[in-house]
Amino acid sequence: MTSWIEAVLGRSLPPDSASAEFQGRSATMRDGVLTFADEHEAGQGQTSEAFGFKWSKRETYASGAVRETQIRWLDTRYGGRNPLDYVAAQQGPIVLDAGCGSGFSADIIFEGQWDRIRYIGSDISSAVAIARENLAPRCRDSLFIQCDLTKLPVRPGSVDLILSEGVLHHTPSTKGAFDSLVPLLRPGGVFAFYVYNKKGPVREFTDDYLRSIFSAMPPQQAWEDMKAITGLGIALGEMKAKVDIKDDIPSLGIRKGEIDIQRLFYWSVLKAYYRPEFTFDEMNHINFDWFMPKYAFRQTPEEVRGWVEMAGLSIEHLHAEEAGITVVARKPGQAVAVPADAPTP
Repeated sequence: MTSWIEAVLGRSLPPDSASAEFQGRSATMRDGVLTFADEHEAGQGQTSEAFGFKWSKRETYASGAVRETQIRWLDTRYGGRNPLDYVAAQQGPIVLDAGCGSGFSADIIFEGQWDRIRYIGSDISSAVAIARENLAPRCRDSLFIQCDLTKLPVRPGSVDLILSEGVLHHTPSTKGAFDSLVPLLRPGGVFAFYVYNKKGPVREFTDDYLRSIFSAMPPQQAWEDMKAITGLGIALGEMKAKVDIKDDIPSLGIRKGEIDIQRLFYWSVLKAYYRPEFTFDEMNHINFDWFMPKYAFRQTPEEVRGWVEMAGLSIEHLHAEEAGITVVARKPGQAVAVPADAPTP
């Protein structure tokens, strides 16, 4: 009999500091993280550096205010349900967190559930080490991998739930990343993910223009230069002014109605985040998250629905808002419970 990790990876893990081959690729255990030394193309390398930097600044996202805001947003996006609620009742469902970062979202989503899941946290950046530090003490059955999510060493048909919270669009192809993960699901398995929604034309232009500037900078310089945009968002928010738009403006993606001037600017001109209960650095973190990565593609709900249907999955939940699109989709077939020790397929 083999462990669930051996069943998922096809072999046992090497000891710390030792290397082993996984599906023809070499990986080394480094302080409990299975680390692949893949050569990334320039854009993916930049993504790894940007997010490794961002998640290392724990004081910019670990406060109670940020956590409570994320809890409410996740609840709205998933319709008041936890992604685990969609998984067939069984002991020890295997969860793949594809792009776990520091484990911030997983810490919220799986709170109170760690004793019943088997968790794989993967990320292209060094932030996965932070995820391990945060989550491994809570989840006895856990595995952490630093790897490109399109090249995961996970055997097809071995995962019950794939979670990818705001990650697929940070790859060279959002659809390509989605398609690379679908085969990893077991029959009856669930794919829960969030991707960016397209904005109005002015905002789309501004986003791409600023991203081309910031993504070319070293992370620390970008963090510092981002502060001017954060300050602008705060100044607009503190105006507490509203504008009444009398008619829809379809060519600009602006809807009629009364709207706070900061929110009008935010959605239609430039993402300059503002939330009064957040600190300056917490707001700067959110702006950095948006403008720093080279890849941050946006898509329409129709495009995403088409990807899911083409992959042969059925949509059980889709929530589209101005910021992004949340989907829960199921692979056809009957879910099968897998014991803690399962024979390698």
